[in-house]
Amino acid sequence: MAYSNYSNLSRAQLTFEYLHTNSTTHEFLFGALAELVDNSRDANATRIDIYTEKRPELRGGFMLCFLDDGIGMDSNEATHVIQFGKSNKRSPESTQIGQYGNGLKSGSMRIGKDFILFTKKGNTLTCLFLSRTFHEEEGLDEVIVPLPSWDLKTKEPLTSDPEKYAIETELIFKYSPFKNEHQLMEQFNKIESSSGTLVIIYNLKLMDNREPELDAETDHQDILMAGMAVEGVKPERRSFRAYAAVLYIDPRMRIFIQGHKVRTKRLSCCLYKPRVYKYSSTRFKTRAEQEVKKADHLAKIAEEKAREADSKRVALEASLGEDLSKDSRAILRKVQDSAMMLRRDADMKKRILEAKQKALKEPKELNFIFGVNIEQRDLDGMFVYNCSRLIKMYEKTGPQLEGGMACGGVVGVVDVPYLVLEPTHNKQDFADAKEYRHLLKSMGEHLAQYWKDSNIAQKGIVKFWDEFGYLSASWSAPPSSEPRYKRRRAMEIPLTIQCDKCLKWRTLPFQMDAVDKRYPDSWVCLMNPDSNQDRCDAPEQKQNLPCGVLKKDKQTAEDKQKELTEKIRLQQEKLESLQKTSTIKSAADVKKLPLEVSMKPTESSSQATRSSERSTARPRSPPLPAHLKNAQSTPPSRAASQRLTRTPASPPPKVEPSRSRAAAKPPPPAARPAPKATAKTPPSSRSSRVRYRTKIISFNLTLTIFSVNVFLTAEVVMIVLFLQVSEKAAQQEPENDTKNAQKGEDDWPKKKAITFKYISIYVFFLIFVFTDKGLLVEVRVNKEWYTGKVIAVESNKQSVRWKVKFDYVPRSTPKDRWVFKGSDEVRLMRPPSPISQTPDTQQETEKGPAPMEPDTTQPGTSREVTDSLVTMLRTMLRYFFPPAFRIPKDDVNSMTAEELVAFPLKEYFQQYESGLQSLCNSYQSRADARAKAVEEKSNNAEVKLKEADEKLQKLRTNIVALLQKVQEVRLAKCKGEKRTCT
Repeated sequence: MAYSNYSNLSRAQLTFEYLHTNSTTHEFLFGALAELVDNSRDANATRIDIYTEKRPELRGGFMLCFLDDGIGMDSNEATHVIQFGKSNKRSPESTQIGQYGNGLKSGSMRIGKDFILFTKKGNTLTCLFLSRTFHEEEGLDEVIVPLPSWDLKTKEPLTSDPEKYAIETELIFKYSPFKNEHQLMEQFNKIESSSGTLVIIYNLKLMDNREPELDAETDHQDILMAGMAVEGVKPERRSFRAYAAVLYIDPRMRIFIQGHKVRTKRLSCCLYKPRVYKYSSTRFKTRAEQEVKKADHLAKIAEEKAREADSKRVALEASLGEDLSKDSRAILRKVQDSAMMLRRDADMKKRILEAKQKALKEPKELNFIFGVNIEQRDLDGMFVYNCSRLIKMYEKTGPQLEGGMACGGVVGVVDVPYLVLEPTHNKQDFADAKEYRHLLKSMGEHLAQYWKDSNIAQKGIVKFWDEFGYLSASWSAPPSSEPRYKRRRAMEIPLTIQCDKCLKWRTLPFQMDAVDKRYPDSWVCLMNPDSNQDRCDAPEQKQNLPCGVLKKDKQTAEDKQKELTEKIRLQQEKLESLQKTSTIKSAADVKKLPLEVSMKPTESSSQATRSSERSTARPRSPPLPAHLKNAQSTPPSRAASQRLTRTPASPPPKVEPSRSRAAAKPPPPAARPAPKATAKTPPSSRSSRVRYRTKIISFNLTLTIFSVNVFLTAEVVMIVLFLQVSEKAAQQEPENDTKNAQKGEDDWPKKKAITFKYISIYVFFLIFVFTDKGLLVEVRVNKEWYTGKVIAVESNKQSVRWKVKFDYVPRSTPKDRWVFKGSDEVRLMRPPSPISQTPDTQQETEKGPAPMEPDTTQPGTSREVTDSLVTMLRTMLRYFFPPAFRIPKDDVNSMTAEELVAFPLKEYFQQYESGLQSLCNSYQSRADARAKAVEEKSNNAEVKLKEADEKLQKLRTNIVALLQKVQEVRLAKCKGEKRTCT
């Protein structure tokens, strides 16, 4: 058919390429389906049926149909559908959802390639056909839209151009699923009410596996998102039935999917202990400013028209003069009436402008409703509606973003009018992201207030959820189905159901036999057991919600000044610590350190240290365990000190005593024994030994930095330990002498094994000591319980202290607190489950007793780690057990975790220390003998040796400087935590 034949057909005001581009705005497929539901709601429909019809010949295998009983459209109104951006609903005071004149086109084109619309209004039947398949096969650039109409009674076409009607119906029969006029009339017959609309979408979009994106086969009462897992996905993102149930904040339209009624919800009626908070703000100005600009533009245009009409009236009056003929008077009266109407219109638009300018300065008021979802606690977060239509769901805010169980299970609901926030075209977000973030922040503040008003945290979060049957370890697990728990939940939330006839919502009184009762889809008021609400003419009961008030802590000027001073002090300390320290990750970073560093603190630094110590007023933290103290006080070995220099006349710099454990004074270097000549060793072995010594000390520095970052409460112990071991290892030569190895005299493998045994055992022991970090606990503060997490642990022989950072506390209460493990002020909580990515919505447990509540459990993750580390420690102790130790080796297997903590590691390590010392001394003498032989044989080797010794001396100096910097870091850290460093 020639392109010219379509010249008299209706055209959409856009290009064909825009059809696809416009549809891509719907990333969420259910959002595209919701666009067609919105159109039915705006058409005052009381019922919409969403169903599928199998058509194997079509792409996707079925058609998706939307049938409503709304007001419908006549032929003139149907033309507005194909005018993109044109909408009669657009006005500031409008409560209708559609504002852009875009939803039907973008939504239907996102679901499939083609759609056909049948609508009935009055005595007119109209069909609208929009097909991308037709345009692609015909090669058309413009969007051609056939739009034939018929008389309702006679079924005769309503057209003054028979040729146009013939072309339109021919295109519909060729490219639509309906091949003749009889089949078209059958679709109109599906609209049983006096008016309504039927939209049929076909040739559906497919996934990569050539299957349709919508699954209509798995559940015959639902339409599902194909290819989506069940676990970890919110039901509203997988099931269209679940999404349609919460699509509107106050549903007044019955929705049927696949012939079965959707049990729509009013979210505020489905929550435990709902409470409303009035919120007022002047921050939402973007939409109001746009309305003011628009009103100003319209007022100027109206004023200009009125001025022109007045000028025309005055000129006509002057020209007529005394001419009072009948025709002249008629012309004058017409001009005067026109000028009067335009002047009245200009005055009205001016008043509208003034009203909008005044409204711009007035605060916008919103109602925040919060409640607890005791039916399924993992479905929590904020539901944000716009003009009653759901825009965002499960938005986390306030305490829900901080982790833990604070505000877990709480659902928030707010309905935002257009004048406050404007949604995007796809109705899945808001156009002004900055103002939307401000809305969420405000909801977070009110959410924290609701959590405090509900007294859930004060009474105990775990106990609260146990009352409603949440006994499982996982936060996402459903509650218990035992009858007593079902009755408990049903008693707290009365059932609210909608009458199928009058569409009013009725709250049913609680009845024991009604728990888990299945109500029919056609439930009417007559079935209500409440005698006051058992008829449709009875007024609908309003939900009476208690009103909460956001209580902001008022700070005095003195408190504000103290807070500001404290912030400035902390920032200055951070800056100073950053200036004093540098990160060392490799040998290259060691070379960048200054060559000469004096360990004697300057006068200014000493004064700063003393002043920082005096300024810390918080009591000192409990001391470390005894075995850690002993390890900490152990100085570096004498052999290590002896090997650091070749010339006794150049001793290493001495370390001044300090208040910090990190600056323990090393013993003075002892005189080296005279080297003795032994077997000849090539010069290459000497340089190889030097390279190895450089590598092992660099490795030592890396481990030192690691220990400071990981084991903050034992960093000094780790530094001393690693320095001891690595300095001893640095003395040992990795080159194997073949002859000595054959004689069994090469002890290097044994030395290396002992070195890494020493390191490994102590590292795992420290990890074992500090496995309480990360526990979720509840702490009683001022007779109220608050949730938090253990962020630091300090222990001694008598007790263990936890530093707990709270999830939420009032402003007047510190954000963290030190508590004693096992005291009456602290109790464990079930932690979040590792299955979920959001720590505030998942938890798991592993059984163990709790101090306060018998049913509270130990955290599974921490217990598993502890058991694993205990097993490792026990295995390593047995595997590396010293000979003739006073404790039998077999007794280690039967030791408990507490007995392992009390294991005499000092004595255990001393045996390895003595063995390692003797091995180092014997190997030292052999190395010195080799060195002597090389010195006597080659002057070149002597030069290389001197260069190597200079490098080692620099490394020794840099290590001493590192210790000083670590001490400064520790002092800065102690000062930041306001505790005394000793």
